[in-house]
Amino acid sequence: MSRRRKKKGCLHTFVALGGFLCLIIAVISISYGIGKNADVVKKIEKELIMPKKIPYQEVVISEDEIVQKFYYQQLDEDERLVYREILEGIQDNVDEIYIHIADAERANKIFQYVLKDSPDIFWCDGTISATSYEGEEDYTILQPTYSYDETAKEAMNAEMASAIDECLAGISSESSEYQKILYVYEYIVNTVDYDLAAPDNQNIYSVFRHQRSVCAGYSKAAQYLLERLGVFCTYVTGTTSTGQNHAWNLVKCEGDYYYVDVTWGDPVFQASEGEEVSQLQNISYDYMLCDDAELLKSHTPDNDTELPPCTKMDRNYYVMNGMYYDSYDGNTALQRMNDVIAAGGNPSILKFADHDLYSQAHDDIFQNVIKSAAQTLADKYGLTEVRYQYMDEPENNKITVYWQYD
Repeated sequence: MSRRRKKKGCLHTFVALGGFLCLIIAVISISYGIGKNADVVKKIEKELIMPKKIPYQEVVISEDEIVQKFYYQQLDEDERLVYREILEGIQDNVDEIYIHIADAERANKIFQYVLKDSPDIFWCDGTISATSYEGEEDYTILQPTYSYDETAKEAMNAEMASAIDECLAGISSESSEYQKILYVYEYIVNTVDYDLAAPDNQNIYSVFRHQRSVCAGYSKAAQYLLERLGVFCTYVTGTTSTGQNHAWNLVKCEGDYYYVDVTWGDPVFQASEGEEVSQLQNISYDYMLCDDAELLKSHTPDNDTELPPCTKMDRNYYVMNGMYYDSYDGNTALQRMNDVIAAGGNPSILKFADHDLYSQAHDDIFQNVIKSAAQTLADKYGLTEVRYQYMDEPENNKITVYWQYD
């Protein structure tokens, strides 16, 4: 919540005149008491008429510490100072943060930028009161809402530390950026359940302490871990195709920007949305490093800042694992299914570059390719009856087949 209050010029004038009357009385009274010492009178007069110094938030954070942050980079030099004042104040749980700006709405926007850049801040719930003042010196006072005090923050950080350390120990610093992103993606999906009733579900504490969260917690945890691993990752908010508020991540992998939505990789989330989920299904990788075209089918980012274009699918999970088709050939699709069956694996996935290609391949896959692969399964494992399950997802241009080996 933000509100803007301007003290008009007449009010300032009134206050100034009232102060001047008091000054005259004070100077007269004091001058008699000190034998009309002119130097002392002038000194006292100067101190009385000097404007009250505005207690701006002291900034210790250097620009070098945060210059790589995405939303910080979107600001000009003056607003970057405001950003650091806000960040410093939040880190210290300051009740009233005085900042060098007189636009309450813009102050609130920069406040939100600070939180988007700072997944480690779990003690501030994102709401503030902002009061702006315009006069000889313009400024705004922010009053954030804190969920936890300094003592609680220290205890909660200690509680999260072991889970964070255990996660980070599972991936080598020498791993590629793709490997690090995939590792974090799978770690969160495998250790966290989607739960609208989870406590602290808007921050990382819900993920690392309770292992239950919603999209905000999933995305901030991914951002926190990837930043610790030296991978660029930021927090993006917007809406889904159903109009619900949602959060996901923008990352940079091997020099190119991609989107990652860990929440939508979790089958628990898919089930909570009423989607049909196979008992065999573990993780969905549709939003494990995807481009704008893939994301915008179901996600609409907020227009609070311009996001860099994501134009490539080169590091998408399905591309990297030979499951992505930008052209269709039935024999190639059959061979890949047979390779999965020969290895006793699951599932066989066919992800198509667009809906026209998916439609072109659809009937042949179900009428011919899957049946031929099922025969391979029967012959290789000596089965008299072949069973499999499939998921047909036209909205994702994807067909998934789960083979049963007994």
